[in-house]
Amino acid sequence: MEAHPSNIETAAQLENIQHCSSPSRPPNVDAMRESAVHHVAVVMERAHHGGGWLLSGIICINILILGCALVSGSSSNSVAITTVHQQIFLVILLLLTMLWMLFYTVITSRKNQAVVFKDGHAGPVWLRGESSLGTVFRYHFGKLNSCLFQSYFLWVHAKDCVQRHTNFTRCGLTLTLSTNLVVWMAAVTEESIHQTEIPDLNITSFGDKNCKCSHSVCDVFKEAYYYLYPFNIEYSLFASTMAYVMWKNVGRFVEDHGNHNVKFRLKDVCLGPLTGMLLVVAGLVTFIVYEVDIQEEDEEKRNSALLIHFIMNIVIVSLMSISTMIGCIFYRLDRREHVSEKNPTRSLDMGLLVGASIGQFIISYFTIVAVVATGAKGYLNALNLAWAVLTVFQLGLQNYFIIEGLHREPFHLMQEAALHTNAHAFPEHVEMSIVVETNKCSYFPTLSFDKLSWKRRVLKEVCAFLLLSNIILWIMPAFGARPQFDHPLEIKFYKFTMWAAIVNIGLPFGIFYRMHSVASLFEVYLIS
Repeated sequence: MEAHPSNIETAAQLENIQHCSSPSRPPNVDAMRESAVHHVAVVMERAHHGGGWLLSGIICINILILGCALVSGSSSNSVAITTVHQQIFLVILLLLTMLWMLFYTVITSRKNQAVVFKDGHAGPVWLRGESSLGTVFRYHFGKLNSCLFQSYFLWVHAKDCVQRHTNFTRCGLTLTLSTNLVVWMAAVTEESIHQTEIPDLNITSFGDKNCKCSHSVCDVFKEAYYYLYPFNIEYSLFASTMAYVMWKNVGRFVEDHGNHNVKFRLKDVCLGPLTGMLLVVAGLVTFIVYEVDIQEEDEEKRNSALLIHFIMNIVIVSLMSISTMIGCIFYRLDRREHVSEKNPTRSLDMGLLVGASIGQFIISYFTIVAVVATGAKGYLNALNLAWAVLTVFQLGLQNYFIIEGLHREPFHLMQEAALHTNAHAFPEHVEMSIVVETNKCSYFPTLSFDKLSWKRRVLKEVCAFLLLSNIILWIMPAFGARPQFDHPLEIKFYKFTMWAAIVNIGLPFGIFYRMHSVASLFEVYLIS
């Protein structure tokens, strides 16, 4: 069902009435108006659901299952299903996705009152930037045009809450989502096959010695692909994430426009950023040493590189665990209400956080089982076990810290609510300024001073430290650190084929988790 213009205008008028309410008006009148606005929005959103949700879900499930079957069939050395069939299927999906995005951009988004509302939380700059950056690293030239167009589409329309052609838009978005997931599955499977068929840990798709290339650029791509592979993999995950948020926002009516009152400042924190930067620098130094020495044929140097890498990671996750526990304690001291508003972007952020961490959990638990089963003999095995156990502990604590932080009511909203309610109690500290816009009026209270309490300061210090620590834990695996293959214990225990599949599935999720944690911690920092 399409949104009727009169309904949209009615909701907008009620919203304006709510915003223009005077602070002196009795609270029960404001509550009644707020309830009326909420009721109208809920009724209108329910009217949009219809069969579009079901149909789009069916399309997504069928494409994913068919894609899994084709990817699995082409990877089993079957004569009947080859890589060519898989590529034809992907090309068809990409063409259909491009046609729908073109239709949305040219027709749907330009219709009258098609995009009345924008979700301020959807499509954050970091996510759109990463999806755009990912297009640079797409190595299949057949996909390049599709990726460029998709990046443009997501950058421009990621915040849309479309009210026209809703059913067709939902189907198009699930097509986009499932296409990106199938592309991701194909890339992960292809990488696993290359490592299985050519068991040289430093050789990937460009490493086949039977493939000759006379151009000097080939050597550059050969070296660069190994380091840029995670970007290529994660592009599809980023695009799927943004398509899902757009799908949830189809026909949605939102009142907020993001955290426009929040300003990022580092002047109130010192210890967290300073300690975090020291860890980043130390991690980069040990990472460079690791990358240089692990290439050597001398086993002693390789063991020394692994020793340094394990110790550095143990130190990082240990400090992160301690700081996260401190942050969780201060959550209890700095009591706040939980946000009751339904927000698809926030829900997805938390779902992605937990889901992406599963990749690192899988690798860590498989390592724990392998090391314990073999007796954990030798200092490298002991350090590897300690790193895996601490990583599991740190991931659980950090997930709790971030999710609890995102659920808490932002400080600036609590401050504004308190000032609206008690403005007469402290006139010497508050200036009430009335900003009148077209058909709108709103009150913005501003404090004459804004100093952090000691509890908020500690929470911001913890967020800043965890943010920088996650950056270095993202850099090392994203740019080539593979101790899972350089340390032979797991390969001997699980055999190379199985272990390569585990790492190639879990590692991209682990890298995505660290990057997503950085963005989530930045949000927690702002609202603390």
